[in-house]
Amino acid sequence: MEKKSLFADGVFCNHPFQVLLSILLALVFTDPLHIGPLGGHNFKPVQHTIAPYAEVMASWPRDNLSRLRLGKRQFVDEVYGPESLEFDLQGRGPYTGLADGRVVRWMGDAAGWETFALVSPNWSESVCANGIYSTTHKQFKHEEQCGRPLGLRFDRQTGDLYIADAYHGLLVVGPNGGIATPLAPQVGGRRILFANDLDIHKNGSIFFTDTSMRYNRQNHFFILLEGEATGRLLKYDPYTRTTSIVLDGLAFPNGVQISKDHTYLLFTETTNSRIMKYWLEGPKKGNLEVFADLAGFPDNIRSNNKGQFWVAIDCCRTPIQEHLSRHPWIKSIYFRLPFKLSILARLMGMRMYTVITLFNENGEIAEVMEDQRGEVVKLVSEVQEFDGKLWIGTVAHNHIVTLPFPPRSNE
Repeated sequence: MEKKSLFADGVFCNHPFQVLLSILLALVFTDPLHIGPLGGHNFKPVQHTIAPYAEVMASWPRDNLSRLRLGKRQFVDEVYGPESLEFDLQGRGPYTGLADGRVVRWMGDAAGWETFALVSPNWSESVCANGIYSTTHKQFKHEEQCGRPLGLRFDRQTGDLYIADAYHGLLVVGPNGGIATPLAPQVGGRRILFANDLDIHKNGSIFFTDTSMRYNRQNHFFILLEGEATGRLLKYDPYTRTTSIVLDGLAFPNGVQISKDHTYLLFTETTNSRIMKYWLEGPKKGNLEVFADLAGFPDNIRSNNKGQFWVAIDCCRTPIQEHLSRHPWIKSIYFRLPFKLSILARLMGMRMYTVITLFNENGEIAEVMEDQRGEVVKLVSEVQEFDGKLWIGTVAHNHIVTLPFPPRSNE
């Protein structure tokens, strides 16, 4: 059979604009040079439910003073991606997990930071200790070997520190530190791909999130872009040493916090911009409900001594996000465009900045603090209220921010 080209029968000569436009569109939507965020990835966006933008934002308080900018950056370039912050039974700390795979603790001005624990027996200083570059793409190829400790919790009875590591699952290390012992690297014979955060019930059970069965931490943006819901809430039983699935089908389950009376737990669902409530005791035991819809994308959640809940949020949602969540075919086209993700996000009207929000036990907002220009706080991951201060972690930057709380009267 005779082959015809674009130049045969004068097709190109007669319709040059249409032909060139077709070629251009083909290049744009196939992105052969992998300039766009998908990079040749097998992108499978799905429909997911998110609360109406207008409804959420209409009732969301704003901090027009941007009070988070009054915070103080501390330990600059001494800690690398301090996602979660903890204090031990003696009030020492903070302890935090770093992007280089270590858990470190602050020993005061004289001694500074010391390595408290490692999550991987294969940790190597020559490979893993990349300093301020640990929070850049240079560390990605080493993360699985070195580990990436995320959520931290002390057992208030034993002094043991429990760790959710993105690659090594749930681990524990004793009060004196050392190499952490794996407790739950898998569930049901399948490896836990993205352990994220945890909390400890009074009966000793550890509840923790596995953010996705499809993507690990390095590829976490695909979880958000696709809207995929393969995340799980898991439970480790220290007496039987078994791990079970409590909930599945979750869209980027992230931070975990058990209530003060231990009757329910809260977990953040980042993709759907909300906090979910799962009942552990009482007549609603086993029920799941929405605790609060949020203005942005939540990370960790932590309680204070009053039983209120601090939530770290990267703000804010846009109307387009809601539209895309309901029409995944548009995502399939849009995110294949040969532009960087930061450019595509700006075109959607997204201007990310930090918001921290305090909720009471009824899901009502008690406090909102912002840094709208990112002058001090950027990409917040956790808020810990301790000893008259807010301690604010960030998974992506090399510092911790502190801020007196409650705010002083002149602030």
